[in-house]
Amino acid sequence: MCGIAAVYAPGLDVARLVYFGLYALQHRGQESAGIAVGDGATLSSHREMGLLTGVFTEEILGRLNGYVAMGHTRYSTTGSSIIVNAQPFMEDTDIGPFAFGHNGNLTNADAMLAALSPSVELDATSDSEILAKTIALGSGATLVERIKSAMAVAEGAYSVVMVTPDSIIAFRDPWGVRPLCIGTYGDGGYMIASESCALATVGAQYLREIEAGEIVVVDRNGMRSEHIEKVEPPALCMFEYIYFARPDSVLTGRSIYMARYEMGRALAREHPVDADVVMAVPDSAIPGGIGYAAESGLPYVEGLIKNRYIGRTFINPDQNVRNQGVQLKFNPIVENLRGQRVVVVDDSIVRGTTTPRIVSLLREAGAREVHLRITSPPIVHPCYLGVDMATYKELIAANLTVDQIRARVGADSLGYLSVDRLVESTGRERSDFCLGCLTGVYPSSPVVALPGADRQPALKL
Repeated sequence: MCGIAAVYAPGLDVARLVYFGLYALQHRGQESAGIAVGDGATLSSHREMGLLTGVFTEEILGRLNGYVAMGHTRYSTTGSSIIVNAQPFMEDTDIGPFAFGHNGNLTNADAMLAALSPSVELDATSDSEILAKTIALGSGATLVERIKSAMAVAEGAYSVVMVTPDSIIAFRDPWGVRPLCIGTYGDGGYMIASESCALATVGAQYLREIEAGEIVVVDRNGMRSEHIEKVEPPALCMFEYIYFARPDSVLTGRSIYMARYEMGRALAREHPVDADVVMAVPDSAIPGGIGYAAESGLPYVEGLIKNRYIGRTFINPDQNVRNQGVQLKFNPIVENLRGQRVVVVDDSIVRGTTTPRIVSLLREAGAREVHLRITSPPIVHPCYLGVDMATYKELIAANLTVDQIRARVGADSLGYLSVDRLVESTGRERSDFCLGCLTGVYPSSPVVALPGADRQPALKL
């Protein structure tokens, strides 16, 4: 995950614009936050552990003066959740400084590190810094040339935004695994962000997605772009549609809300059930729940109220905190559940940590039956491209049948959306996506073994 936002707007102090852009992307990372600003001559930055609102104050933002800026909210996959891994990273080079923010996960980080000079000292423990150092120490008269060289050897997922004292440079891996879009801001300004909802938050106008393998430069000459020669099959992460992206975002021209709504409708057709009401687990499953209700003809009700000050339990990297978070996260609305046969729509079951507690909460609130419906297929393989999908040992669907999962979580019935219907709901082709966690077919081969893997992944051809 991770959230990235950047603004170029001559004549304006843009740190606050980036702050509010990141605020719209807080769901993509909650471990640390940082902003770097360029004033045409120098770069300054601030980063700390914690949520955006805890990291930045009016005083701190007031010190970040400049007309070009980028910010980052982190969700860790490679490298611990510690301050040295917080982004943006600041790099000095013989052709000038840059700040660096990365969303993704490299699969050949060890090989890239080995290719660096033995004298290179790393401050962090993440693959992001290795990519930043590869660019900083690369050959080429310009940063774009050095980025091209790094992209030629980097494997895996990376959507990156860099700022120099007077420009933004953004690029996306040749598979297009992680999202990145660009829009206009005001008169001659531009904004780049992980999701379009960040653009809308500050009044920027969405233009388009940055394409796979594309490098975009924004400076005093406007916007220009070029593509690297390395061409790979497209592999956008399907979980952007299922879970990660905000429902008010648009991804490759498709409303995330409408895609999830269609997933719910398809789920009702594939797994109907004799019930009284439909509810969804807040928040990302709500459009799917509404879609299920519309297709089934059952009334939609609110069954759980979410405490939005508890972080996403899926993101939190510590299992003990996950368990505690689930207990604090939801409160049932008893009046909507008592005596009812309830269809509960959720977006996924990963480890199976949250689901049993939800079922238990609903039964304690008086639900007569609980029928689980999931708007994704079973997650049966880990992810090595930047999603905390755990290991085969931890993935509940990799070890239990659907009926065994139903019994484990305590539901009366359980139905998952099929892969074909999932893809149809997005309005795109199956070949456009990475479905590795669902099918075991990945866009590229990891150089190192998958975490906890006892089998090798297939390649997407």
